[in-house]
Amino acid sequence: MEVSHAKGSYIFDKKGKAHLDFVAGVSACTLGHCHPKIVEATKKQIETYMHVMVYGEYIQDTAVKLTKLLAKHLPESLSTTYLTNSGTEGIEGAIKLAKRITGRSQIISAYNAYHGNTLGALSIMGFEERKSAFRPLMPDVAFITFNNEADLEKITTKTAGIVLETIQGGAGFILPKNDFLKKVRNRCNTTGTMLILDEIQPGFGRTGTLFGFEQFNCIPDILVMGKGMGGGMPIGAFSSSYENMKLLQNHPKLGHITTFGGHPVIAAAALATLKELIASDLMAETFEKEKLFRSLLRHKLIIEIRGIGLMLALILKDEETANQVILQCKERGLILFWLLFEGKAVRITPPLTITKEEIIVGCKILLDVLCAIENKK
Repeated sequence: MEVSHAKGSYIFDKKGKAHLDFVAGVSACTLGHCHPKIVEATKKQIETYMHVMVYGEYIQDTAVKLTKLLAKHLPESLSTTYLTNSGTEGIEGAIKLAKRITGRSQIISAYNAYHGNTLGALSIMGFEERKSAFRPLMPDVAFITFNNEADLEKITTKTAGIVLETIQGGAGFILPKNDFLKKVRNRCNTTGTMLILDEIQPGFGRTGTLFGFEQFNCIPDILVMGKGMGGGMPIGAFSSSYENMKLLQNHPKLGHITTFGGHPVIAAAALATLKELIASDLMAETFEKEKLFRSLLRHKLIIEIRGIGLMLALILKDEETANQVILQCKERGLILFWLLFEGKAVRITPPLTITKEEIIVGCKILLDVLCAIENKK
């Protein structure tokens, strides 16, 4: 598609065709496209000042207001936030912080995990096919299977940190089961290991609460965020306690630095997004919209619907069916997308602002395509 413009839940191509967006830029456009409050906030900031200095040298109001508002809505142990340019950069910072806190080197992640594509994040990707071409990678990395309690014994007093997606994304929107995250938390408490939760995709209201971990009785030592945080603008962050974060100030000096992290224009967009999420009913409404999706999307070719809130994935009978659904829906004006490691999945992660009427319209297109595919077989 050659994009002309986008507004609300729609992207318009240069031929004038409207495409209903069930993907939101892969969970990035929390409030839809060109939300007026985000546009207003960024315009105002651009007219005031843009980049003036590397992050942390000068006090810049938008970044301070953003991190203070985050602190107000996070546990005290996550009260200090470092702003980055992307979620992946947040992961890199979190890995460094875990090593700095513990003095250890081992990092554990999960098979089929995705945390980004820079060197450290790639090293903890649990999918060898996507990283073998770039070896050698970061050493001393181990893997567990998500939801496998027996694997928690791999977390030892040699482990600096374990990095987990609160909900596994690329693997197929897999939720933690049987208090798995709580059990990881307990094991980390025993071994002195930092628990790093990657909320880049579930965070900022997509699962019905500001962050997904709130629903699983598990508070991490380090929280990573991104994607929907900026409402369509590029941003990430990692949060921990003040005591932990100040360790990056010395030994060595400037232990973690960035030129554009905390950029005032991007921070203004993120602040507007966060304010709107907190002030509105959008987060609570995600559960109602999830129920609507589940009630409408009933078809023989749909094996199950995974996920929670507006982080949903249709699991179809095979990869070919998933490919046909995504491509044929695009031709009919509905944007769907794939997941990285689960070929039978169809991503449904619309803007949180999507209306029930738009959901009904999109699901009708999707069901029509499923019926057309079924009739050809």
